[in-house]
Amino acid sequence: MGKDYYKVLGLARGAAEEDIKKAYRKQALKYHPDKNKDPGAEDRFKEIAEAYDVLSDPKKREIFDKYGEEGLKGSPGGGGGGGGPNGQSFSYSFHGDPHAMFTEFFGGRNPFDNFFSRGEDDMDTEDPFASFGMGGFGNMGGFPRAVPHRQDPRSRKQDPPVVRELAVSLEEVLTGCTKKMKISHQRLCPDGRSVRCEDKILTIQVKKGWKEGTKITFPREGDETPTNIPADIVFVLKDKPHPVFRREASDVIYPAKISLREALCGCSVNIPTMDGRTLPLTLKDIVRPGTKRRIAGEGLPLPKSPDQRGDLMVEFEIRFPERLPPASREVLERVLPA
Repeated sequence: MGKDYYKVLGLARGAAEEDIKKAYRKQALKYHPDKNKDPGAEDRFKEIAEAYDVLSDPKKREIFDKYGEEGLKGSPGGGGGGGGPNGQSFSYSFHGDPHAMFTEFFGGRNPFDNFFSRGEDDMDTEDPFASFGMGGFGNMGGFPRAVPHRQDPRSRKQDPPVVRELAVSLEEVLTGCTKKMKISHQRLCPDGRSVRCEDKILTIQVKKGWKEGTKITFPREGDETPTNIPADIVFVLKDKPHPVFRREASDVIYPAKISLREALCGCSVNIPTMDGRTLPLTLKDIVRPGTKRRIAGEGLPLPKSPDQRGDLMVEFEIRFPERLPPASREVLERVLPA
């Protein structure tokens, strides 16, 4: 008993062409070995490709419907003695590349939701690489893969930009830093038809004072196939949460917590700075809720003038006591204005 290609794709006999495409899409995404690490996923992926190759071709499908796999492949024991319709000889064997078929089917675009994935550290840098694969083909290993048809370059369109966040700390914004990202993307071989997988390091120079939302674009570093113009890769700067400060443009905000007594009677508070120093701040006046103090030049560099810096804003948070002894309450009632 030969293979039932309809069963492989989860279809009933007589399925429409559009149903065959939908079934291939679903099964190929499910069993693609770059996403499915189960044992046997690679073999299942190849079987799905073979089933689609047969059922999407009217001539092959007609022979399969009449004579089954044995008749399609010219097996002597198959129906019709290995012959095709009208007694014609027919011998089929799947020699295609299931990965190339997958690429061609999806037009070279990434069908997977998770485009980027964190990778292991593989260079001696302070900041580890974020490693990601283009179009879900991160482990191709650089071997060329045939793509059957070549589109007229004049009719190719560029894929939409691939946008991802680039997380940086406030300390990195203060001093500037270098970030490195490792990518794996498809590139056309010299024949202009087959593709290979290449690894590349993208180096991002984060300059002093860059604001959150700053975009860094690497033109045409996405997947390249005969049917597309590679997408631009765009990184968007994103501030990492800081344990002490928060950012507002080029200013940094420090929440200073003081007691109610300190707020009313005055105190001295040690204010940390972005570069690790401590500045004393003396409070003589009453500190009301929402009071702020500005320390000039202790913020982040200005993006257009990195030699100048924003300010350090101290926002006071007043801790109220949860309870008062009766004696203290009486004293406060006498001394505090109504």
